[in-house]
Amino acid sequence: MISLTIDNKKIEVEEGTTILQAAKACGINIPTLCFLEHFKAEGICRVCVVEVENARTLVASCCTPVSEGMVVHTHSKRVRLSRRLTVELLVSEHDGDCKLCTRNDDCELQELARQMGIVDERFAGEHTASYIDNSTAALERDNGKCIKCRRCVDVCKGIEAVGAISAQGRGFSTVIGPAFGEDLDTVECIQCGQCSAVCPVGSISENSSIEDVWNALDDPEKYVVVQTAPAIRAALGEQFGYPPGTLVTGKMTAALRQMGFNNVFDTNFTADLTIMEEGTELLVRLKNALVEKQEVALPQFTSCCPGWINFAEIYFPQYLDNLSTCKSPQQMFGTILKTYYAEKAGVDPKNMVVVSVMPCTAKKYEAARDEMTDSGFQDVDYVLTTRELSRMIKQASLDFDVLEPEAMDSPFPESSGAADIFANTGGVMEAALRTAYEIVTGRELPMENLHVAPIAGLEGVKSLTVKIEGCVEDWNFLEGVDLKVMVVHSLANVRKMFSEDEWKSYHFIEVMTCPGGCISGGGQPRLTDDSVREKRIEAIYKEDEGKELRKSHDNPYVTKIYEEFLTQPLSEKSHHLLHTDYTPRNNKES
Repeated sequence: MISLTIDNKKIEVEEGTTILQAAKACGINIPTLCFLEHFKAEGICRVCVVEVENARTLVASCCTPVSEGMVVHTHSKRVRLSRRLTVELLVSEHDGDCKLCTRNDDCELQELARQMGIVDERFAGEHTASYIDNSTAALERDNGKCIKCRRCVDVCKGIEAVGAISAQGRGFSTVIGPAFGEDLDTVECIQCGQCSAVCPVGSISENSSIEDVWNALDDPEKYVVVQTAPAIRAALGEQFGYPPGTLVTGKMTAALRQMGFNNVFDTNFTADLTIMEEGTELLVRLKNALVEKQEVALPQFTSCCPGWINFAEIYFPQYLDNLSTCKSPQQMFGTILKTYYAEKAGVDPKNMVVVSVMPCTAKKYEAARDEMTDSGFQDVDYVLTTRELSRMIKQASLDFDVLEPEAMDSPFPESSGAADIFANTGGVMEAALRTAYEIVTGRELPMENLHVAPIAGLEGVKSLTVKIEGCVEDWNFLEGVDLKVMVVHSLANVRKMFSEDEWKSYHFIEVMTCPGGCISGGGQPRLTDDSVREKRIEAIYKEDEGKELRKSHDNPYVTKIYEEFLTQPLSEKSHHLLHTDYTPRNNKES
């Protein structure tokens, strides 16, 4: 343990702790811009400087380790003047009008300037040249607003192992973006949006669909429906001042209805449908391998995360046969709405507009894929992120605090708790196990409160072996099988997994692109760290535990749609509408 003093507070911390971490541990806030949790700090922005007695210069607290007897001052005059000067210089280069920026009142640079009392631009000079890149369906870049903190570079390389963007040039001429000044559509960007989730200013954001959705709502010829993903309900409240993890499902539904949507549906319904299709697909693969002795692509990978699909198609096309053929719940719902529901509601599907509210920017790209037209139309027309929805609610002048909670619409009003936990890393796997185990054995999954603890939480790679015993008729071929499952989140962990052969011994592997799963997707409220992730995850499990139905196969509305429309899982109709295939591609084809 190291003893030191910070702002007259004597504390002890473990050796190797940085000054920034030590200060946080004793309740002292040091402002930062370039710092990101879990990354090696480099002290690029110099906003976090502090004064250490007997040190010749101010030091960056994010990358300076504590030492025995150290005396630190975090807000001396010298420190305050240095920080202010740094922020003033950043503002002087920043080409952005705060009044018109989507990040107004949600901008870390603006907040720092406000905290430091900066009210005018003291250093009038050349601004960074603005160049707008909206070449991809998911993301928009504005180089003029970039402050070169390199957070986006860190997450793209370190979390997702993609490296689509990097620092080009030097000094004032530095540009953060694809190599050679190209647009994002020329490189292997998977459009996950983690760069936009950590950008402190408005330099990288989602490619907005807000005006398109308003235009659809204003068109009397259009029948506009909306579906909302499970992760939204545990995060949307943060945009209105609620603590992370506050469940706002009913208020969100009320807001959407008041905004003019003809119907408000829950994507959870097709999450339950996904479990029925994906779980059956896995069982069929296992039967073909164990009974028919066929060569089968195992393990089966989940396919509901579009960032992961993009990653697999670009970097690991040799394993595309291992992907489940199931569409994501978003795309399943789009197809169901423009076929089954359109007929029941008496709506011409050519006049139906399907809007999705998703935690993910890659969902925008997924909705625009050429193959997502099995309804005879584009299955999902527009995708809004959580952040975009909050802006629309504010544009509609709705007071979120006073909205009375409302229920989702029929004929898809109910979903299982298993569908809710799709939002969390490990959730898709847990939902699948709840159903598959009970189908095969006739008994409920033998886990406390149905939760599969070994595959929950924020560890990057998790695994579990489930012994299959006491199989019911038709599933005896699984008797005694040790079903091996794995859960991976953040694509850097996928690269590590593929670098070894152990993964090949598993039967089912869940992959999610974003840290913690969809609860910290690229379209969620900023800035998301582990403390926020944990609160959102806890809220999602609370939503699951509060439901009467906890397993996808118990959802009576899923049973009904099979009886009335799809016949059974993996039927010809369900295969046509709910399944897809994948294509190896490079950056020129993406």
